[in-house]
Amino acid sequence: MAWSIIGTVTEQREWLEKAEQSLRGAESEFANQRYDNAANRAYYACFQAAIAALIAAGEHPLAGKGTRSHSAIQAMFAAQLIHRRKIYPADLAAFLPNTYSLRDQADYTPLITSEAEAKRALDKAHRFVTVVSRRIKGGK
Repeated sequence: MAWSIIGTVTEQREWLEKAEQSLRGAESEFANQRYDNAANRAYYACFQAAIAALIAAGEHPLAGKGTRSHSAIQAMFAAQLIHRRKIYPADLAAFLPNTYSLRDQADYTPLITSEAEAKRALDKAHRFVTVVSRRIKGGK
C-alpha cells in the first residue's frame, strides 16, 4: 500500500490487519529468542495500529507533507486521539515512543535487546493493538 490516504474503512482494516500480523510476528520472534526482531515487530504493531486509529478518527495521518515520519504519527496519535479527543487511554501515549526507542536500538546499534526488554515491548504492543482493535471494531 502506498503512503497515501483515502480514509476508507477498508484502509482502517488493512492497517489493523498489518498491526495484527506484526504482533504475531513479534510473538513468534520472542518465542524463538530473537529479541531484537521481537522489538522491531512490536514497534511496528503499535505504529500500524496507530495509523488505523488515526484513519478511523478521520485524522488522515499520511496525507500531508511532513506527516509521514514515525515521530509525526506518534505525535499525532498522542495529541489528537489521547490528549485532545480522549478516544484512547492516556497510558498509550508513551507506548509508541518507548517501543520506537527500543526498535531503534535493536535495529541500529550493536546493543542486543534483552529478553526482559523484548517482553515489555511485546506486552505494550499487545495492549496497544488490542485497545485500538476493540475501538475500531465497535467495542470500547
